[in-house]
Amino acid sequence: MTLYFKALHIIFVVTWFAGLFYMPRFFIYATEAGEKGEPEKTILQNQFKIMMKRLWYGITWPSAVLTLIFGTIVLFDAGWYTIVFKPEGRWLLIKLIFVVLLYIYHWSLQVLVNQEIKGIYRYSSQQLRIWNEVATIILIAVVMLVTVKSSISMVWGLIGLTLFIILLMSAIRIYKILRNSK
Repeated sequence: MTLYFKALHIIFVVTWFAGLFYMPRFFIYATEAGEKGEPEKTILQNQFKIMMKRLWYGITWPSAVLTLIFGTIVLFDAGWYTIVFKPEGRWLLIKLIFVVLLYIYHWSLQVLVNQEIKGIYRYSSQQLRIWNEVATIILIAVVMLVTVKSSISMVWGLIGLTLFIILLMSAIRIYKILRNSK
């Protein structure tokens, strides 16, 4: 039975991440629509609000809840909870810390959803592009931890993650330069 729960957990992780990856794009599009003239601005922002609500409440939130439910079932059903605080379970403890960070990120997006649905646009599209990458960074960290477990040192893992973050931020900066030069 554990394998079925594990499969469901993975399925809902994937759909949750789909929402986490795409929702900030809606924030960016709605923010950039604010730079357009009327009636285009209002039409676009209203359409993005509808799309945000459907994605957030129809896919992202249910997937986040089901990920948590099935992940907890797998943790206890497979007996992994017994190794979390042992040296061989260090990878799992670090993974669970990243999962907590991901739920904090999810809540931060909820704040943005609430603001943008009310027509409050506090952040630039550039700031939102950077915030959009937080889920990517967490995803990479979790997948690496689950895949390589204890065969990679903490130092090399942090170095790799730091280099990836630098590469990602550089790509965002280059995109901004190219976009502004047009």
